[in-house]
Amino acid sequence: MFSYAVLASEAWFILTAHRQIHIRIAGVDAPEAAHFGKPSQPYSAEALAWLTAYVGGRRVRAQIWRRDQYERVVATVYVRLFGFWRRDVGLEMLKRGLATVYEARRGAEFGANEAQYRKAEQRARERRVGMWAEPSRLKRYLSAAPPTIVETPREYKNRTAMQTTSTTRKA
Repeated sequence: MFSYAVLASEAWFILTAHRQIHIRIAGVDAPEAAHFGKPSQPYSAEALAWLTAYVGGRRVRAQIWRRDQYERVVATVYVRLFGFWRRDVGLEMLKRGLATVYEARRGAEFGANEAQYRKAEQRARERRVGMWAEPSRLKRYLSAAPPTIVETPREYKNRTAMQTTSTTRKA
């Protein structure tokens, strides 16, 4: 028997009878939740809630690629649907605009799915779903703030890393 716990939008673990296995979903990067004193990104809570609901209590299969720098298993994760049908969890997150294609300088794993992942992200952008959605006209009219530009998880990590580095140098 397995039990699941979702820790971040693209990282979670499976608790077996003998040990806990930390898994990072291959090929996707979801908005960052607040941690290490950094604020959360928009849509991080939505991505986490969706992943928790989608994976929780279901049988999953993980196609394991490798371990990452944090010792998590990097895997393409599939959820079982109706008998033999299965869905790629990372691809479903991309389709819903809850993640972007993983763009790290090294260590990205896609299997044979990279083109499919990039196409799904592009379609979500075009359809303006999830993090790619624009506020309604009324919301834009009522808001005094300028329209926000979507910051991808990779851009967020780069920006916050630079802020941390410049803060450390000033100290």
